[in-house]
Amino acid sequence: MTLKSSFPYQLYLVISEKDCLGKDFLKVAEQSILGGVDIIQLREKNISTENFLQKALALKEITDKYNIPLIINDHFEVAEKVGSAGIHVGNNDRSPSSLRNDLFFKNKMIGYSIEYLSQLEGVNTELSDYLGISPIFSTQTKKDTVTEWGLEGLSKIRSLTDKPLVAIGNINSKNAASIIKAGADSLAIVSAICGSENPEKAAYEIKNEILK
Repeated sequence: MTLKSSFPYQLYLVISEKDCLGKDFLKVAEQSILGGVDIIQLREKNISTENFLQKALALKEITDKYNIPLIINDHFEVAEKVGSAGIHVGNNDRSPSSLRNDLFFKNKMIGYSIEYLSQLEGVNTELSDYLGISPIFSTQTKKDTVTEWGLEGLSKIRSLTDKPLVAIGNINSKNAASIIKAGADSLAIVSAICGSENPEKAAYEIKNEILK
């Protein structure tokens, strides 16, 4: 069994304007940082590159203010133009091995979503900085996933790799501790923070569960 890697970003917010349910997503992002979020990923689907870039630039002003890394989901052009800390990709996006050949991404953080155990043995996993285990539990915010891993699946992945594991999928303050215990280095949250009436409090409560 491999040893669990350290990963400095324990609470990972995945945000989009849609998931904020009518609230100002920039305010939600700032409140979440004040509550304990360590890193933020902007995940926008079905919008133009120009619109995505505008949102990313506005969000980066906030993340820079608090020295929080900004990760861009999928869109390598936006990631490069905004000067993000990194990018997160899945099996249907540009691969980590391809990104590493790009001068901009050579030393940037790259996250890679795991849908099959066989991916753990591939070059893309080797070249990634962390692995997104998605979803732990099924969720309405992301319906294009292949495997619902559950705690048992997460523990299995933990036994097979020493890469940092970022768990995502219907995570909240009630199940956070069990997911960390099962092997996650970091919890990626969407609805439990973005959809909360008080994002700062929601982030604070989940962070406290991680730190127990």
